[in-house]
Amino acid sequence: MLLALGLFTFGIDTLAFDELARRASWRHATSPRIGDRDATQYTGPGEETISIPGSVYAEIADGDVSLDELRTMAASGDAWSLVDGMGYVYGAYVIQTIDDRRKHFYPNGKPRRIDFAIELLRVDGHDAA
Repeated sequence: MLLALGLFTFGIDTLAFDELARRASWRHATSPRIGDRDATQYTGPGEETISIPGSVYAEIADGDVSLDELRTMAASGDAWSLVDGMGYVYGAYVIQTIDDRRKHFYPNGKPRRIDFAIELLRVDGHDAA
């Protein structure tokens, strides 16, 4: 298992991703000051997002089944715990977007390759990690 989002596991037999990109921000309110830089005050954590792009090949796994399962999870609106294969818990995330591009088709129209990108948004509270 490379990564688990709720009960869905990313892996060679489901969706193997190429990278995991994590972006976090922190909010600071500003107040103008005459003759000096604006005063700032830390107001808390901002958005934290994770991007998971990758490709799945028909010879290895049925990407349609996995992507449909993730779309069902996204449509529920529920938050899902995100844990990597080493046991690191990232927090609770909702699925914001799923993009897929199909390429190199068999004669029956089934794609040999599906490139995908999944965007997650963290929705649980602030922690020290």
